Amino acid sequence: MSTSFTVACDVRFQRRGRGAPKELHVGLASERPASGNVGRIARLMALALRFEELVRTGAVANRAELARLGQVTSARISQITNLLHLAPDIQEGLLFYLRPARGRDPIHLARLQPIAAVMDWKKQRRLWRDLTRNSSCRR
Repeated sequence: MSTSFTVACDVRFQRRGRGAPKELHVGLASERPASGNVGRIARLMALALRFEELVRTGAVANRAELARLGQVTSARISQITNLLHLAPDIQEGLLFYLRPARGRDPIHLARLQPIAAVMDWKKQRRLWRDLTRNSSCRR
């Protein structure tokens, strides 16, 4: 004599990037993280500073080697390291930038590239103020 039974529980699947294996987690899906988490642009700024340190100390020969090691294009490395051309106070603001609690993040790398292309820090600061005021960003 066999007895059958049913187990009911909430299950969620989570993928870690493209092509990564799926993981099975039993229980309720975690809620979206609260605001106050580090924004993507803050991570990119930190990465740019790390890249600079690696090249400066000789841990890697140049940006092309960084691209090869990171399995990205040299253009992508250039996009990230262009953040180093920003005024120091803007860089600091990016490092401590908190992503919004809801909705899309208004600060994108593409929006910062034209600001980084300007060599005058006063103009950069004005453009940064305009960007953050119009995007209602928090620093």
